[in-house]
Amino acid sequence: MESEIASEFLPFCRIYKDGRVERLIGTDTIPASLDPTHDVVSKDVIYSPENNLSVRLFLPHKSTKLTAGNKLPLLIYIHGGAWIIESPFSPLYHNYLTEVVKSANCLAVSVQYRRAPEDPVPAAYEDVWSAIQWIFAHSNGSGPVDWINKHADFGKVFLGGDSAGGNISHHMAMKAGKEKKLDLKIKGIAVVHPAFWGTDPVDEYDVQDKETRSGIAEIWEKIASPNSVNGTDDPLFNVNGSGSDFSGLGCDKVLVAVAGKDVFVRQGLAYAAKLEKCEWEGTVEVVEEEGEDHVFHLQNPKSDKALKFLKKFVEFIIG
Repeated sequence: MESEIASEFLPFCRIYKDGRVERLIGTDTIPASLDPTHDVVSKDVIYSPENNLSVRLFLPHKSTKLTAGNKLPLLIYIHGGAWIIESPFSPLYHNYLTEVVKSANCLAVSVQYRRAPEDPVPAAYEDVWSAIQWIFAHSNGSGPVDWINKHADFGKVFLGGDSAGGNISHHMAMKAGKEKKLDLKIKGIAVVHPAFWGTDPVDEYDVQDKETRSGIAEIWEKIASPNSVNGTDDPLFNVNGSGSDFSGLGCDKVLVAVAGKDVFVRQGLAYAAKLEKCEWEGTVEVVEEEGEDHVFHLQNPKSDKALKFLKKFVEFIIG
């Protein structure tokens, strides 16, 4: 007999009284394949045996036939999903990364991380940082994965992510800037429709509706990060908070993408403005699609605006 529901957080998940978690969306998966799809091959490699976490690698098929000296830009991608749903193995992300890799002629590493509610924040951040260190362990050409050893140009490493993954990308670049002894050189980060928030609106155009604001707060405080002492003003979520300082951001350039109908749009614009005003010496570019909603480019990847953004993302990687 099915156990009783203890709580549900739509549209993401239900939690049952016996502790079982049922994810309601973002659960489909697609296998990696060494048969080229759109001239791209993919494979999964475990990077964290202790947590049974993998990365999915994507490589242009022609690169498998070229010499070891054929170096490609390296994109480390961090998926979204409110820290709760999705994975590198979902059709949403597998298909998108395939298109990016084909268009940019780059090597991509899509990172799996532990998700809430079973493993609340900061587990996701710890895992992605661990994956980044594992990837950079290949920089001398003697890591465990030949594709990275042979083809990754560690002078052209980019971090990218959407929604929760955009949030994590920012924090990873901040950490890379602090951990100078590790020599993690990141050329740029793409912060796409980032899940940045706070208890109070960031400006007069930010979401004022109390029901919407409390709904986002509930997801963060009850599911994603129930251990946060200060709720949505946790610095991991409230990236634009008064105490934040981006001057140590460990990359040369940032692409900030926002969508006009997205609940996070004003936070993303505030982030870009704060980057431009602080003492960080890199360059920031903002791309805004006014009539679109959160992660529209993933939901409708063949639309004109999605293809336009893909072109911009590719230019960011190869430019």
